[in-house]
Amino acid sequence: MPRRVAVVIETSGSTAAPKRVMLSTDALLASAAASSVALGGDGQWLLALPAHYIAGVQVLVRSIVAGTEPVLLPPGHFDPVVFAEYARRLVEPLRFTSLVPVQLARLLDAADADPAILTVLRRFTGILVGGQAVAPALIDRAERQKIRVLRTYGSSETAGGCVYDGVPIGNTLVRAVDGQLEISGAVLADGYLGDEDRTGDRFRDDHGVRWYRTGDLGAVAVDGTVSVTGRADNVIVSGGEKVSLDAVEALVRSLPGLGEAVVVRAADPVWGQTPVVVVVVAAAPPALEAVRAAAASALGRAARPSRIVTVETLPLLASGKPDRQALEAFIAR
Repeated sequence: MPRRVAVVIETSGSTAAPKRVMLSTDALLASAAASSVALGGDGQWLLALPAHYIAGVQVLVRSIVAGTEPVLLPPGHFDPVVFAEYARRLVEPLRFTSLVPVQLARLLDAADADPAILTVLRRFTGILVGGQAVAPALIDRAERQKIRVLRTYGSSETAGGCVYDGVPIGNTLVRAVDGQLEISGAVLADGYLGDEDRTGDRFRDDHGVRWYRTGDLGAVAVDGTVSVTGRADNVIVSGGEKVSLDAVEALVRSLPGLGEAVVVRAADPVWGQTPVVVVVVAAAPPALEAVRAAAASALGRAARPSRIVTVETLPLLASGKPDRQALEAFIAR
């Protein structure tokens, strides 16, 4: 273990094998400082994610830097009522928490039924939401209820979120090379523990500047705004055409009743692979033909889901992300 390494984070492995990411004290502190500036100052945090996940680690680091005591949500199943109870214990003027989209969705559902929970959510100076793509409809819903939510983009390799609402924070630089995003700055990890080959593949030197190849598809606008369209490795070939499952998922989630749907791959004897929509059991599941028509219109015929599968609950990783590998195994049975 290199002496400068402060913590090793094992990635969630939602679509690939987990990696052990080495982060230095300097990278963690650079991330915390950039976050403080972006959020308008240091404050008190509610830890609602596992402490071994990078977003959880950063809640603790920011608290240490701020000199405030974080409020720790009890481990176990996420319960909006319990979240609200612990959020009321935040006493500092600036109050923050970090969530994944499914947690925010459950909180908004609870707030619809209980005005007291809505009041608690409005007390937060900012709620960071990341770890995976955030459906625009979810953000719109929070904004309509006057809850301040910030979409974050980053990874363990960047010491957590380094782009807030499309804007790089701190000294973070983002560029697109051949359609894939690369990141540079003080927040970069040292590499992967015990894996020099993968470290050399993901972290590259370009004219004296170290860049991390994210594996994410996206673009950087003239004004520096970053947009992410999906994972480069979350692509299938269906009927000879490449289809981004992330693009299909974003489209599907914009349809009524599918705001939390997950799109995964399935083997197909004719097409090779096809997208499959997985959704939690609903009273009135949407018609497959309507979903297929919307996908074909927006993304092409190859992007049409072959079926909609309903489940009682979505399997989640410790990070709160959908366990796509588990879903694909379930569908293949």
